[in-house]
Amino acid sequence: MGSGMWRAEDWKRYSSAKIDGRSVGEIYTARRIDPKYDPRNIKVRESRDSADHPVSTPIIIGLDVTGSMSRILTVTAQKLGELVKDILMRNPVEGPQIMFQAIGDSTCDSAPLQVTQFESDIRIANQLTELWFERGGGGNRFESYPLAWYFAANKIQTDAWEKRGKKGVIFTMGDDCYPKKLNAYEIEAVFGDHVSEDVNTEALLAQVTRKYEVFHLMLMQGGSAGNVNPDAWRRLMGERAIRVEDYNALPQIIVSLLESVAGKDTEEIIQSWDGDTQLAVRTALCGLAPKRDGFLRKLVKF
Repeated sequence: MGSGMWRAEDWKRYSSAKIDGRSVGEIYTARRIDPKYDPRNIKVRESRDSADHPVSTPIIIGLDVTGSMSRILTVTAQKLGELVKDILMRNPVEGPQIMFQAIGDSTCDSAPLQVTQFESDIRIANQLTELWFERGGGGNRFESYPLAWYFAANKIQTDAWEKRGKKGVIFTMGDDCYPKKLNAYEIEAVFGDHVSEDVNTEALLAQVTRKYEVFHLMLMQGGSAGNVNPDAWRRLMGERAIRVEDYNALPQIIVSLLESVAGKDTEEIIQSWDGDTQLAVRTALCGLAPKRDGFLRKLVKF
């Protein structure tokens, strides 16, 4: 998947019909998981080169869709066009192909993970708004963000990696902490995979980072922001745990991180934005290590 080109006029028509002036409940009308986005029904998702994108780059954006995230999810829907436009106009990576994932809590939610196709045109907007915002979650002080890593490590094939040895990029985002492990029974329930033992979160992160640059955006304005636990995230991910104080700047922060992965100087990225956006990007990127030979240095453990 991933053929086609994003056109501003397509987004304008779609946004006018589906997004503008609507609440999150009016935008996301699904009341159950669509079988085509259920990981149990997905053997593999593919990001492939095409005539439109002869050199493709897979980008995965995992959204926490639990109840505490409703305000932020509305902004995400309204700013999807801005995010895609900035990715294409600023060209931080070649041939961007975007997948959205909806993430919940695998210990209590009915649909703790939903997964779109990889797309490069208006189809990604359609698929995003077909996801079920279950608004679940539990009182366990975490959501199941590592489900996104498990899917990427085990259920995705990309030409970027197979042909060029080039990593994709994963962004998860939410207002909670992470579980220490995925239990074997959770993995079977969510993916239909039979594993012999629980999967440690640190080991899973090590596995997925072989093929992906992995970031987590800690959203400090969500309803469960008191549970984010930045120190724990930084112990797990180092500088790739990104503190976000203004979720309105999420599109610009994601684009800026893509530029950083591509080797652009951090201060140059920050200075490319104006006003409050520049401040939000600076706050998010301030912990990134300086570049060496065009790449981020090895992750720093705090």
